[in-house]
Amino acid sequence: MNMIDQAFGVHEQALGLRSQRMEVLARNIANADTPHFKAQDLDFKKVFLSAQDEVLQSTHSGHLQTDQTEPQNGLMYRIPFNVAFDGNTVELSVEQAKYGQSAADYQATLSILENRISGIRKALRGD
Repeated sequence: MNMIDQAFGVHEQALGLRSQRMEVLARNIANADTPHFKAQDLDFKKVFLSAQDEVLQSTHSGHLQTDQTEPQNGLMYRIPFNVAFDGNTVELSVEQAKYGQSAADYQATLSILENRISGIRKALRGD
C-alpha cells in the first residue's frame, strides 16, 4: 500500500460508491413518469462492507461470512408506499429526499478527501 492509498483510506472508495448511488437516484427521478419503471437504490452499507471484506485477510475461512444471495452490484428494488396506476414505483418526493441526503453525504466525503489532500500538500511544501 503506497502513501497515497494510506492517506485517502476508505474515503476514495466511498466517494465512488456515493457517486453511483446518486446516479441510481437520478435515474429514478428521470423515470418518474415512465410506465412500469421500478425504482432502485444502491445499498451503500452492504456494497461498502463487501468491498472492505475483499481487502481484509482472515485467519480462518469461517471468520468472514458473506451472503451470496445478494446481487454483487448492490442494486435493489425499492418497496414503494404507493404504486402508480401504470405500475411505476417511483415516488418523487421520496427520491428527491434521498438524493438530497446522498448529495450531502457525497459532499462530506469529498470534504474529508480535500482536507487530506491539503495536509499532504502542506507536508510536501514543508509548511
